[in-house]
Amino acid sequence: MKNYETQVVVIAAGPSGLSAAVQAAEDGTSVIVLEKSATVGGAANMGMGPLGIGTKYQKRQMIDITVERAFNMFMEYTHYNVDARLVKRYFEQSAETIEWLEDMGVEFEGAFPYFPQSEATWHIVKTDQGIGPRAASFMNKALYERAQELAVKFLLETPAKKIMMENGKVAGVLATDKSGEEVLISCKAAIICTGGAGSNKEFIKEQTGFELGNDLFSFAIPGLAGDGIKMAWEAGAGKMPVRIEMAASIEGVEELPGSVSNVFIQPNILVNMLGKRIMNESYMQNSTYLSNVAAHQKNKVCFSIVDNSIVKYYVRHGVDNVSLVRTDPDVSDFYEGIQLAQENGNTDIYTADTIPALAEKMGVNVENLVETIEDYNDYCDSTDEEFFKEKRYLHPLIKAPYYAVKVRPGGYGTVGGIRINENCEVCDDAFEPMIGLYAAGADSCNIYDDSYMFLLPGNSMGYAVNTGRIAGMSAVEFIEDWNAD
Repeated sequence: MKNYETQVVVIAAGPSGLSAAVQAAEDGTSVIVLEKSATVGGAANMGMGPLGIGTKYQKRQMIDITVERAFNMFMEYTHYNVDARLVKRYFEQSAETIEWLEDMGVEFEGAFPYFPQSEATWHIVKTDQGIGPRAASFMNKALYERAQELAVKFLLETPAKKIMMENGKVAGVLATDKSGEEVLISCKAAIICTGGAGSNKEFIKEQTGFELGNDLFSFAIPGLAGDGIKMAWEAGAGKMPVRIEMAASIEGVEELPGSVSNVFIQPNILVNMLGKRIMNESYMQNSTYLSNVAAHQKNKVCFSIVDNSIVKYYVRHGVDNVSLVRTDPDVSDFYEGIQLAQENGNTDIYTADTIPALAEKMGVNVENLVETIEDYNDYCDSTDEEFFKEKRYLHPLIKAPYYAVKVRPGGYGTVGGIRINENCEVCDDAFEPMIGLYAAGADSCNIYDDSYMFLLPGNSMGYAVNTGRIAGMSAVEFIEDWNAD
């Protein structure tokens, strides 16, 4: 067995773990980071940037968002079913965290909304390739380099297995290196930052009822198996609900040109297996709302439908809405994408020359869909009497061919499971802090209740980085008190 000794052990090196390690090291403690993969950054390497409230970017852009307004929005959205003290501390710290990251060399493009109804709280990391996915990998790289400057020791391909408790206090962390040899790190504090259980089918089924790959089509990042949650529970942590951080999945478009998904996510008509509309499609680009809608339908599926006149309009003028994930309004290769789908035997995208034929292929109620489309086309001439969609999004379906795609529940992985307080101290079921044990990021993210707060975009990464910092600060404060005694 290999033996190490340090003051703080950070379990996993995603954005929460990296932030915790840097903060604790900056505050003067020795830190060892355990990471089960061969690289750092985790799932956040695919992300784009954290939330910030009251930042200099927002002030420069004359964006009217304050901690008070964001806090009230958040608490009303969650019906006060979450820890107000933790939300408040996270939001109050978020602007300073942006500057903290800048001090390490991280640059930001500015503050942005994600979709039309959202606030401009998403601080996109600047890269050498423009705005787009994977921007946050530059932030993770800067955090990693800063941690190395501070002499943080990283043990890669060394997954943690058990939190060692003695006399009610953290005494160490047991791990296994890539050769299979056990590693014991004696420490005074441990911070769990393992990123949830997004790839663990059995755990997701047990905790949420969803079946990954059957009625849930979320990101399943290899390695995110719920290790930290299980270790915390085994050590005596209080159990909180594990939820999916919902974000709808448009099926069958992964290998196709981006224009295909861009067309189908536009606010056109959305129906269920009964052939009936199910929401005001103006809100479709809030993928949490859309995922929630899909999760409550028969077979947990719905369908986005367009016709040739809508596609041609988009090809000539660009799509109605763009986002920072789908930044290009040009969808001129949509038809090539549909042809490729047909050649590949795609079973999630449907094409037909009539609405009844389309309904047959989709497996939805034919009579209902025909009636639904007729009513919808009438609304396009006046107002949407059914769900009050904005007039600018009312495009009638009048010209063959007609196209449809499956929309299913999806998400970014799991959130929650470990009870913490506003200091990111892990608490037992009696709400008492466990001495020396902390958690940050997805494992501790109990602040959304049943729905991810997408109206304040950047929350997932913002929560990770800020709670990582809070956990690091709290661990150092505990160790300083320990040393004083």
